[in-house]
Amino acid sequence: MRSLVDATFERIANFYDTLPTQPVQEVDTRPERWAHLRQDLPEDGRPIDELLELFFGDLVPNCFNTTSPGFMAYIPGGGLFHAAVADLIADSVNRYVTVWAAAPGLAEIENSVIRWFRQMVGYPEDSSGFLTSGGSLANFSALFTARKEKLPEEFLDGRIYVSDQTHHSVLRAASLVGFPSRSVRTIPTNQRFQLRCEALEDAIASDRAAGVKPFAIVASAGTTNTGAIDDLTRLAAVAQRERLWLHVDAAYGGFFALTERGRQRMTGIELADSITLDPHKGLFLPYGTGCLLVRDGAALERAHSIDADYMPPMQGSTEQVDFCNISPELSRDFRGLRIWLPIQMTGIGAWRDALDEKLDLTEWAWRELETIPGMRIVAEPQLSVVAFRLELDGLGRLQNGAHDRINRDLLDRINSRQRVYLTGTVLDGHFALRICVVVFRTHK
Repeated sequence: MRSLVDATFERIANFYDTLPTQPVQEVDTRPERWAHLRQDLPEDGRPIDELLELFFGDLVPNCFNTTSPGFMAYIPGGGLFHAAVADLIADSVNRYVTVWAAAPGLAEIENSVIRWFRQMVGYPEDSSGFLTSGGSLANFSALFTARKEKLPEEFLDGRIYVSDQTHHSVLRAASLVGFPSRSVRTIPTNQRFQLRCEALEDAIASDRAAGVKPFAIVASAGTTNTGAIDDLTRLAAVAQRERLWLHVDAAYGGFFALTERGRQRMTGIELADSITLDPHKGLFLPYGTGCLLVRDGAALERAHSIDADYMPPMQGSTEQVDFCNISPELSRDFRGLRIWLPIQMTGIGAWRDALDEKLDLTEWAWRELETIPGMRIVAEPQLSVVAFRLELDGLGRLQNGAHDRINRDLLDRINSRQRVYLTGTVLDGHFALRICVVVFRTHK
């Protein structure tokens, strides 16, 4: 065991040591390059050094380098090593934490993490939540809970309202929960890419008049495209007046609530019925770490609880939580330790400082972009994303296709240097570049 861990750590240490000089996205996507990995089930074993060489020498370098300080594409995390140590411990002891009686202390550790997150967003003591594999599963459970709370068993005439910037996982979640595509109505956004509340109110009124049953609004606290934050306070007022469930997808932006600026920009998030968070984004943790919080903790149990003869008695307490009773998963890994251990080791202040730094870096990048002739800011940063576009004089209004080609070429030339990796998107029908600063290793 020691030799296995020592050999592995030597490779991991070298990986971290060389991160600043590693290419940020040098990926060989030719299918024939990877055909040798399509192997039959092996009968005999291979030496660990040979397998580590395959992994670290060949496989890992041919990936998007999401742990790199230059990775500013999509919404990255960072891969915190403290969490890797926690996973080594959790996977080694392999305890079962979704039933409180099976591992009371470990279940309490996970419950403490949920309590910390509830306090961060301003939720009351009787709220609840659980850790998920990511935002997709959190959005799924949120819509499932909303459906169970707001609609009858025959629910196909229910209507969900989203913005044109809503993450596609919400649309997938609606489909998985059982809704046809007609049940999801897209509301346009304003110049800051925030959901237009007046258009939402008109849509709700017209749907009610047509006999449709509005039941849920999905707001964003940090969209993928621009980091936009919807007017959460106003949306909460609409939801309360219309008796709708308000879900806030804060997978990317939620943990900026740890900072003063982030909390101010997300005013009203505490009024939501449910909130999606992704610790593998804002807390820099490994992929596979998400969270759903629900204001009415009993609603989670009403939606998810199912009895079985082979299960032990559940706790029936808001303090001792059986996570299998409030979530879709019965057996899963002990996710809580990869959050609890790093925070206990460093204190939450380390994360607050790092997130404040990301806000500062994005504002600095925004101001620097504004000094470049011809560069137009398409979306000013509301969190740690800024979107921009090069528009050259002389091409005229009818040459938007040419402008798109210029910007796609600009993106390719930036990324070809392998120092940073950016991605593009389409905003208002035009191609734009975006910088997203979330990796904790990224500094000025």
